[in-house]
Amino acid sequence: MNDSWKEASIKCNSTIREALECINKVNIRIALVISDETKLLGVVSDGDIRRGLLKGLGLDDMVESVMNASPLVMPYNSSSSAMKKVMKLNKIFSLPLIKNGYLVGVETLDSTLSKQVLNNPVVLMAGGFGTRLSPLTDNCPKPMLKVGGQPILEIVLQSFIRAGFCDFYISTHYMPEKIENYFGNGDKWGIKISYIYEEIPLGTGGALGLLKDSFSKLPVVVMNCDVLTEVDFKELLNFHENHEENVTMCVRKYDYQIPYGVINVDGVRVKNMVEKPTYEFFVNAGIYVVNPEFISTIPRNIRSDMPTLIEQQMEKDNNIMVFPIHEYWLDIGRMDDFNRAQIDIHNLHIFDD
Repeated sequence: MNDSWKEASIKCNSTIREALECINKVNIRIALVISDETKLLGVVSDGDIRRGLLKGLGLDDMVESVMNASPLVMPYNSSSSAMKKVMKLNKIFSLPLIKNGYLVGVETLDSTLSKQVLNNPVVLMAGGFGTRLSPLTDNCPKPMLKVGGQPILEIVLQSFIRAGFCDFYISTHYMPEKIENYFGNGDKWGIKISYIYEEIPLGTGGALGLLKDSFSKLPVVVMNCDVLTEVDFKELLNFHENHEENVTMCVRKYDYQIPYGVINVDGVRVKNMVEKPTYEFFVNAGIYVVNPEFISTIPRNIRSDMPTLIEQQMEKDNNIMVFPIHEYWLDIGRMDDFNRAQIDIHNLHIFDD
């Protein structure tokens, strides 16, 4: 039985943000919503929060709006094998334990299962010129720029390794030797690294076209190497496999405030006025999971970007899923972003050894 459940417990008047903090703090992957008498009112998972965000909820909304009020539970004295069977059958990581209607503990799969090795290929796009970061990139490819004394690409690589991934492909073009000399074949990290060289820049989609004959039948994770994030890659992969679609795109909320009063009109009459309104959008986060069937349609040696390929896929069958991310995310595209990463490094666990 996991004893950390008390730290993962919150009251029903808590916010989604507070539930998220519990999930990130305690390794049982859920927040437990309880009454003052520790009766279990419901649970909140990472997936519950993401679905709430897609419906337009914000992190400051009440946790009840995303809570599962009828979670699976078991008696506290159930056998370990019975609890394990229920968790496997229902594809859940944590199981609340109840005694006389009160929450007394949580059982997790981690206590009985060893770390899962994920054989899904990971493609890291590292061929860009990084012109917006010049002069830093005049003699150094952007993936090799250091954040906190460590190359960006190494930080990205290690975040995947921690999640259990072991098979990597790195697409290169600009100063490829500096990347290959540093990372080699991956032995240093106990993984396999293969390289694909773009003779001409092919974009994220075109690079996949060069690699398509190398892949197994497993879904492939694709990510721009200049993105730092705390996204749970295992959760992302599970989301993709559970929905059985060809492509899953990670998205994040982006707020844009118009710096002026907006006037809505009807002909020559003013309908209403909104002072400096803020609009919310979902934007592409540069992280994807794609099936081999999708990759097989990409032509070789033709420049194409992932957004273009996804639009073409949508025209065929519209089987594109979105995975909203609420975790830390930073696209190091400009000097301001690079400087911000140097500050963020001290507060983010993705940089820990």
